[in-house]
Amino acid sequence: MSAGGGAMLVVEDPNHRRTNVDLRQFPFSIGRGSDNQLILRDSRVSRNHARIVHREGVCVLEDTGSRHGVWVNGAKLTAPRILQGGEKIEFGVADGYQLHFVRTALELRNLLETPKLEAPAHGTGNLEKLRAVLEVARSLQNSFSADDVLHTVVDAALAVTGAERGFLLLFNEAHELQVRSARAKGGGFLPGDDLRVPRQLIQRALESRRDLFTMQFDPLALDERSPGNTIALLELRSVCCVPLLRINVGKGEKTQTLGSVRTSVGVLYMDSRGTAVDLGGGNRELLQTLAIEVSTVLENARLLEEQRLKQKIEEELELARGIQQSLLPRHLPEEGWFRARGSSQASHEVGGDYFDVMRPSAGLRTVVVADVSGKGVSSALLASFLQGVFLGAAGGLEIPEVLGRINTFLTERGEHGKYATLFYADIRESGEMTWSNAGHCSPLLVRAAGDVETLGATSMPVGMMAGAVFGVEKVELLTGDRLILFTDGVTEAQNAAGEFFGRKKLREAAQAAQGLDCAGMHDAIQGAIAEFTGGEEQSDDITLVVLEYAGRACEGSAR
Repeated sequence: MSAGGGAMLVVEDPNHRRTNVDLRQFPFSIGRGSDNQLILRDSRVSRNHARIVHREGVCVLEDTGSRHGVWVNGAKLTAPRILQGGEKIEFGVADGYQLHFVRTALELRNLLETPKLEAPAHGTGNLEKLRAVLEVARSLQNSFSADDVLHTVVDAALAVTGAERGFLLLFNEAHELQVRSARAKGGGFLPGDDLRVPRQLIQRALESRRDLFTMQFDPLALDERSPGNTIALLELRSVCCVPLLRINVGKGEKTQTLGSVRTSVGVLYMDSRGTAVDLGGGNRELLQTLAIEVSTVLENARLLEEQRLKQKIEEELELARGIQQSLLPRHLPEEGWFRARGSSQASHEVGGDYFDVMRPSAGLRTVVVADVSGKGVSSALLASFLQGVFLGAAGGLEIPEVLGRINTFLTERGEHGKYATLFYADIRESGEMTWSNAGHCSPLLVRAAGDVETLGATSMPVGMMAGAVFGVEKVELLTGDRLILFTDGVTEAQNAAGEFFGRKKLREAAQAAQGLDCAGMHDAIQGAIAEFTGGEEQSDDITLVVLEYAGRACEGSAR
């Protein structure tokens, strides 16, 4: 609401500079955050510190949960207080901002005539500069917002040089200078378009400099792309530009490295219409220090954004791992004519490995092992789609029809370039196994007599070509036969020397475990892989399934 009856705040900053602010819009919020009506650039002030509301014709001051409290005429505010006029409002910190609430011209005149406590004339400017630099240090330590720090740095640069306006410009992705902070002397915000100096002129001066910290800026130079838009026409008395360097924040003792002359991230620009910019008495060195601080803030912000992106990726991978684990069967048969043991060890990345053992009827088991191309959540989600298809089709559709439906979906509606290799089999109690291998790793059929056979591909992977035909084959299982199914994460498991586990070692591990049941053989192969890799991080999931046909002699057990 708009009200206030002519009331205003006289804002006195830590350097005792005063600015009048009319109270017209209520509630009138005060704090460090950029969403306040009055922004106080002091890291010790809370983001939303206090507010003034208008109730029944009077102004009321409230503390909005600040950290250091609100003080009126030296007393801490413990409840909302009606402002009568002439109150001094502080924010619980030494050498901070002071607000003076005035309602009449007499109060304002009395305030302006009140002598301020001044530092001695000698060295006053240096004290203000020191305050400004210390404020940057406080902001760097306490602020969570890079923008807050950048605004504080511009304010400090204005205090050091005596310039009237300051603009901090950064290069965007198109390598064009864009205003990130625009400030007026005394702490006020400026609109970004208030900088009417051609940015191409600033950029040209920045890129043509001969050393890290200084650049020549000709205020009378014409910008060919904007005829007549010169510094002279803007009636600027003096201009100062400080390059902002690319800082590499490293580890250990070597924490900062300056980039080359041309690796700038932006520029700190200041100008004045009425006074000359002061670059003497150590001011140039202070500006260079501020420029390094800005560059460090920007680099830290970039590293923080990279960390957030990395965290987001890790969260996505964790989600995908959870999806994968939810796809795996919780219980596999350990007794009866058909037995199974399976596992899938997740890598630091996430693929689309999937296996399942289903029981459509007492005398039928359906087995599938699949590997979706690619990594990440999309592959894990596609594996979950495959699970839904297999659960719905097991025992009810012929194998070519099941694979044909999956192929149609992937080629017509799936993500471009996504496909899956898979081995799919129906195993009957009689020992008959009907199977199809769609471009998958060839399983090993370890016969009870010791021979090892491979079940090679019968077709291309699903999702590679519309209208593909998926052939099936049959094999007769004998009592004691084991079938080893796996994904390429098994044969491509690597040790520290970069060597692959390979099919040869897989076959040798299976033959060495010939005398064990399916659970024992699974664990023996898994142990051989672990011994070979020696704990090295793997780039793909390691999925291994061992099936055993126990034969009709066990038909009375756990059908």
